[in-house]
Amino acid sequence: MKLVFNYIAGIIVICMLFVKLPLHSQNNKSDLRYMHNEIPDDPYMPMPADKYKTSPAYRYRSSIIFTTQVNINENGENILGDAANEPSIAVDPNDPDRIVIGWRQFDNVASNFRQAGNAYSDDGGESWTVPDPIEQGVFRSDPVLEVDNYGIFYYNSLTYVQDTGYRCNIYKTDHESFTWDEGTYALGGDKQWMHIDKTGGIGEGNIYEFWNVAFSICRPGLYTRSTDGGLTYDECDGIPFDPIWGTVTTGPDGEMYTVGMKSDGEVVVTKSSTAQNPDIQTSWDFTVIVNLNGLMGGWRPINGGLLGQAWIDTDRSNGTNRGNVYLLASVDKDTIDVADVMFARSTDGGHTWDPPVRINDDDPEEDNVWQWFGTMSVAPNGRIDAIWLDTRDAPGTNEFISELYYSFSSDGGLTWSENERLSESFNPKVGYPNQNKMGDYFHMVSHNNGAHLAWCNTINGEQDVYYSFITPWVVGVEEDYSNDNNLSFINYPNPVRDKTTLRYQINKTTDVNITITDIYGKTIDVIADEIQLEGIHNIVYNTDNLKSGIYLLNIFAEGQSETIKISVIK
Repeated sequence: MKLVFNYIAGIIVICMLFVKLPLHSQNNKSDLRYMHNEIPDDPYMPMPADKYKTSPAYRYRSSIIFTTQVNINENGENILGDAANEPSIAVDPNDPDRIVIGWRQFDNVASNFRQAGNAYSDDGGESWTVPDPIEQGVFRSDPVLEVDNYGIFYYNSLTYVQDTGYRCNIYKTDHESFTWDEGTYALGGDKQWMHIDKTGGIGEGNIYEFWNVAFSICRPGLYTRSTDGGLTYDECDGIPFDPIWGTVTTGPDGEMYTVGMKSDGEVVVTKSSTAQNPDIQTSWDFTVIVNLNGLMGGWRPINGGLLGQAWIDTDRSNGTNRGNVYLLASVDKDTIDVADVMFARSTDGGHTWDPPVRINDDDPEEDNVWQWFGTMSVAPNGRIDAIWLDTRDAPGTNEFISELYYSFSSDGGLTWSENERLSESFNPKVGYPNQNKMGDYFHMVSHNNGAHLAWCNTINGEQDVYYSFITPWVVGVEEDYSNDNNLSFINYPNPVRDKTTLRYQINKTTDVNITITDIYGKTIDVIADEIQLEGIHNIVYNTDNLKSGIYLLNIFAEGQSETIKISVIK
């Protein structure tokens, strides 16, 4: 019976590739809420001991990005024949070396049974420890991670219980360890998202959660909050237009925003000023439809799931753009340019929105180019980071070959840096865990000195989860993404206003010479000229003596040299 259903479903998908309309599920409903759900299908199938094989884990470093595989074994190796996708990340605001990533863990690609995979790092992502999945052997999906101002991590996990349906549990650590508690029932449903208020107001520590109304334990409810640090959750409530596949955030004064997709694919934003107040029920200030010059949707041929989620964030800095609200999503254009990463901003608290901006800068007349899994976050200093997967460089008929791209804005989204390619190419269609997709989202957290990204790719020839740290960069710098650099010379932040950190690694005790020159090669300063011990080194360099302009950082060690271009802004 299952084979017959899969055959019929395959025929439907093929037909949809030609008519280019949203595909609805077997529920035969007219709205998009019923397109997508998570439910146990295959049995739990751990990898047999005699089939357990490994390969080297992927790791790459350049002046722009550091990338390392996260779903590894205790020896730091890649496990062959498993799969991991749909990652979420949280970074301790007090100590950015403390990072946790969660993902959908498939122990064996022969089964689509997934668990709550997780890993943690206490050295800024350089190394990762991978405990057993949360409640090993229990079906869990749609991981969403967050952290509060005390450094306590939260893991929101969806499961499906026979006779009761979809529900979520939220697990938490204490402020020192990475050990999960037994979890708290948090109502919920399919494709839930959550956010913790860290603005320091009356809503400090509030947890906001919403999900797909069509697959929920408390339908027609799709929203809840906790005002006591996750001990209890409010009764389920509604949000106008029943948005799905979106995210939630807070503004600088604790106001709460949600974004999601309406049943017809339009993007809708809702605001609440009362959600932060624990003494009153959440009410909604207003709801507004935002034009992104395209519609959201799912089940496109590039991915057997979504093109990505809708992302909303705010400027919580003390700069001129404080309070701005930003929105980003990969949308279906229904034109020759099939999918773009589109951005919109509001400067009046979400009431009105500027015309949408296309972030990807490829030729809009090029046929069948996909920009998918668009993801956005905003740094405390107001910088906006955006990443996505991009097929603009796909060779020949391999139209789905993708690469990670990045752009940032330092002026509230008015202008964006030239698109930067940050990875080698990979085929997202390999390594399926008996499920034809690479998950439905990535997740990024921005800090002043760069962006922490949890994402999925198939560079190893199978689906794996990766951590990347992206350093905002001077556009136009050419990078080689296929080989690791021995010195791994990077700096952050870049551009530089007052000081920057130089980070590099030497493999043996050796003479190290670091200089800064102008673009004509004239030496401005000697930063280091001494014997240094093997290992990772960090040097904080003050640029107070430099005028605005472009400079070159040069390192020579172990018979090798590397150069970084930096921009100094006064």
